[in-house]
Amino acid sequence: MPRRNIAWFAICLVAVIGKVTKADYAATYKIFEQYLYVTWSPSHVVSLDGGRTLELRLDNSSGSGFASKGQYMFGYISMQIKLIPGNSAGTVTAYYMSSQSANRDELDFEFLGNVPGESYILQTNVFTNGIGNREQRMSLWFDPTTDFHTYSFFWNQHQILFLVDNIPIRSFENYEKKGVAFPSQQPMGVFSSIWNGDQWATRGGLVKIDWTQAPFIATYQNFVPDACETSSWASSDCESASTHNWWNEKKYQKMSPSQKSKLEWIKSNYLIYDYCADAARYPTPPPECID
Repeated sequence: MPRRNIAWFAICLVAVIGKVTKADYAATYKIFEQYLYVTWSPSHVVSLDGGRTLELRLDNSSGSGFASKGQYMFGYISMQIKLIPGNSAGTVTAYYMSSQSANRDELDFEFLGNVPGESYILQTNVFTNGIGNREQRMSLWFDPTTDFHTYSFFWNQHQILFLVDNIPIRSFENYEKKGVAFPSQQPMGVFSSIWNGDQWATRGGLVKIDWTQAPFIATYQNFVPDACETSSWASSDCESASTHNWWNEKKYQKMSPSQKSKLEWIKSNYLIYDYCADAARYPTPPPECID
C-alpha cells in the first residue's frame, strides 16, 4: 500500500470495526526508540515488548516524559494510549504537538485524572503564535483505562482536527482572513508527559493525589508519524501539493459531512466547556468563534 494511504487506511478501518489492533497497524508499527527519546526522568520510563510499548510513570518523587526526534509540518500524527487506571485524581497526562519557541504553536490533549466511577475529562487547547486560552473540555464516552484508544492530530494549511478513535472531537479552521494566527510557519514536535496537576486538574484542585496509589502509569503504543518531517524536507515542500503530501489534497481541506455529523454529536453529548461560549471570560467572542 502506498505510504500516503497507510494512515487513512487505518482510519477507515477504525470506522468499520471500532478500534485498531496491532495487526491493522503492521505497516506503521514503530519501535519507540527509533522515533522518540526520553526528556524527563529516565528512571520513570519503562520500555516493554521490544520497545514497541512505553510506560510513563508518576510517583511522589517525579513524573516523566518523552518527545519525538522529528519535527513535523502538516500531516497525520497518531498514538495509542491507555490511561492511568484506578484513582488518578490530581494527575495530568499530556500528549501534544508543540514548536520550540517563545511564540509557540501548540496542539494539546490533556487527560485530567479522576476518582473511580467518574469520567475522565479530556481538555484540548490550541496555541497560535504564542496565544492560547482556547480550552475545550469533554467527558470521554468510554473507559480510557481498560484498553488502548487512538488519539490523533490531522493538520494541513486549511484545518486542524483532533480525533479520538477516528471521531473528530474538535476542529480549528484557518481564520487568518479574520486576523487569527494559524499554525503554518513553525514545525512541531510530538511530546507526552505525566505530572502532578492536583492544584487544578480534578474539581478545580479540590481533590488531591493519593500517593498511596502510586506509581501512576500511562501506557503508549503504535506511534504513527505520517507527516512531513522537516529534517527530511524543507518546510516549503510540506506546503506543496506533491504526491507525497496527501494531506494537502482538496478532499482534506474541510471536514466531510460524516465528520461534521460526528463532531456535532460529540458537542451535543460530551462537551462540558467551550471557551467560545464563555461570555464571562469573553464578552466579545474571539474571532474564530464567530461564523
